[in-house]
Amino acid sequence: MIQKKRSPLIGWRKENKHPTLSEVFSSIYVPQKKGMWKKFFAFTGPGFLIAVGYMDPGNWATDISGGSKFGYMLLSVIFISNLFAIILQHLALKLGIVCERDLAQACRDNYPPFISFILWILCEIAIAACDLAEIIGCSLALKLLCNIPITWGVLITTIDVLIILFFQSKGFRYIESLVATLIFTILICFSFEIISSKPEIIPILKGIIPNPRIIQDPHAFYISIGILGATVMPHNLYLHSSIIQTRDYPRTIEGKKMAIKYATIDSTLSLSLAFFINAAILIVSAATFHKYGHTEVADIMDAHKLLTPILGSSFAGVFFALALLASGQNSTLTGTLAGQIVMEGFLNIRLKPWIRRLITRLIAIVPAMITAILYGEKGTAELLIISQIILSIQLIFAIIPLVNFTGDSEKMGIFVNGQILKILSWVITSLIILLNSFLLYNTFYLGWS
Repeated sequence: MIQKKRSPLIGWRKENKHPTLSEVFSSIYVPQKKGMWKKFFAFTGPGFLIAVGYMDPGNWATDISGGSKFGYMLLSVIFISNLFAIILQHLALKLGIVCERDLAQACRDNYPPFISFILWILCEIAIAACDLAEIIGCSLALKLLCNIPITWGVLITTIDVLIILFFQSKGFRYIESLVATLIFTILICFSFEIISSKPEIIPILKGIIPNPRIIQDPHAFYISIGILGATVMPHNLYLHSSIIQTRDYPRTIEGKKMAIKYATIDSTLSLSLAFFINAAILIVSAATFHKYGHTEVADIMDAHKLLTPILGSSFAGVFFALALLASGQNSTLTGTLAGQIVMEGFLNIRLKPWIRRLITRLIAIVPAMITAILYGEKGTAELLIISQIILSIQLIFAIIPLVNFTGDSEKMGIFVNGQILKILSWVITSLIILLNSFLLYNTFYLGWS
């Protein structure tokens, strides 16, 4: 029996003739008759690119602050945030596979041009904010590793555009391999940090269980919201819905079921790895700073200065800085792709990758350079926090359309979210909106009053 292809036009106003990242669309072969492991390997890769956003330099400050101030208690917040991320990324990949369009293209088709333009502007601001965090993270890492001044470090980070263009010209698998290599570099570095810090196992296990004190203590609650805001990245939802279409799976009902299955496994395993790395940052902070009374450490530079004398190993600071550099470079790669996707998706404008990258990087470099010159390391640390607040605002405008589209039976057909998933996704959306609103209120209103 021949499997009929479901028309991606059902529920949509226009046919999507031009996928984003068209140069790599359906370029990675997926075996149809071979075993499960070969199919899984074919779908392995997009999850790594998504996991990068959950371990970027913007996460470090909140994890370090949470660990130094409250020990292992906020591990449960990282765990819950990761569960939220797994569900939201599942919705993003499902939208891309079923509807054969990414989230940006779906918004352009569904909303009036003015609304789509506003969403694009907000998304570009969020990507620039994310790029800002990457610039600061990389420049701080260069300062720690090579004693390069922050100002020069900011300029050096512009060179990464050449690295990205080189690997992008080789094929999408090369980019995925590079990202995976950098992720495992971070993993090795923090494995060394955990072994050196000798954390206590029982408190770690207790920390994964939610503690009522998190809600009762205003400061713990505030940091918890910061962890949530820094964990779930809005541009990842646009990114995942696009790059999953690089796989050459059959565009039929059975083919899409297979693609959703293996893509979800890839995404879940990769985000589990991201959870381990985020948890490792907090665990190291708890086992070193909190344990020895340094409860006010909330800055990456301060954390680096204290690691070596506390752990008694000169390699502790080196591995910390190396992991930070790998984190920043990794996030740069995915930020570039996300920028290309949202511009093509929202505006149907296609620029050469080097032009797209240069625009995004210049937007982020200007505030980073001004802050580095005027305020130095402390200023860049504060700018890092501001970038995460901007991301938390944009997150709302990415999640609501995603949950709405994947819950629409006309757009998704038999792949529409089930009742339980619908309820769960709207609960997560409402909770993120509520917590981010609280974070913004505390940051701006109470912070200025």
